[in-house]
Amino acid sequence: MNYLSTYLKGIAMGAADVVPGVSGGTIAFITGVYDTLLESIRRINPSLFTLWRQQGFKAVCAHINLFFLMSLFAGILTSILTLAKLISWLLVTHPIPIWSFFFGLILVSVYHMLKQVEHRQWVQWGFLFIGVALAYSITVLKPVAMDPTSINILICGAVAICAMILPGISGSFILLLLGMYAPILSAVKGMQVSTLGLFAIGCVIGLLSFSHLLSWLLKRHRDTTLMFLTGLMLGTLPKIWPWKETLTWRTNSHGEQVPLLQHNLSPFEFESVTAQPSQLFVAILLMLCAIGVVLGLEKVAAKPSK
Repeated sequence: MNYLSTYLKGIAMGAADVVPGVSGGTIAFITGVYDTLLESIRRINPSLFTLWRQQGFKAVCAHINLFFLMSLFAGILTSILTLAKLISWLLVTHPIPIWSFFFGLILVSVYHMLKQVEHRQWVQWGFLFIGVALAYSITVLKPVAMDPTSINILICGAVAICAMILPGISGSFILLLLGMYAPILSAVKGMQVSTLGLFAIGCVIGLLSFSHLLSWLLKRHRDTTLMFLTGLMLGTLPKIWPWKETLTWRTNSHGEQVPLLQHNLSPFEFESVTAQPSQLFVAILLMLCAIGVVLGLEKVAAKPSK
């Protein structure tokens, strides 16, 4: 196992998780660590104490792929702590190129996942449409206003982490819908240990429980589950569309006005409505770059290890 490579994949996952609308689970699927991640998390349960007594700590580490998990989550944490400000700045100053890159990323990820589906019968296509409908309905929901109480932070951690490991559903966007994105991002930037600790506990609870269900589904009903996850990706594409007209705004943790509800426009409508350049050429170029990155990763992953 190349732990440096795993660490870099974790950085990519963390960068995606910071953006409301892009899922770290999608990046995990693209980079080929999704199944290993789910299975490793699924193995973290009370039976580890028995294994520890019988075979020792080394056997426990091997059983749960501890060094793989440490490398991946170290990358995710590094990315969240270091790239949160950069990505937030890019989304404000260069929104169209950045969203175009993510749009291309999700688009080619749909192709990547469909290739892994062996049987595409009407049941599988039905679950794809259910996934599309579910994801799209989530993206058009109006945000609620939850108070950042201890129990709410705990619940939001559990819900958001489940979304983060699902390709297509963004944990950050779920936090935005729950009205907890600004408080959590502010806690990350300000290193508020108590808030982050509660959120982390919620994440652990959600991760350990939900990973068992998802791992079981991928083992027993892999094609149907993959089609459903593909539907989730397709359903979030309108959220990531680069050209938007902002309808309502929200105040972030710094008291700044940032977009909340937006309406999709064509590149040509965007220019007439906003009186700003559509940057169509740059947007297409960034989409193609994202597609090239994923296809390149596929090619590298397909090469047999020497």
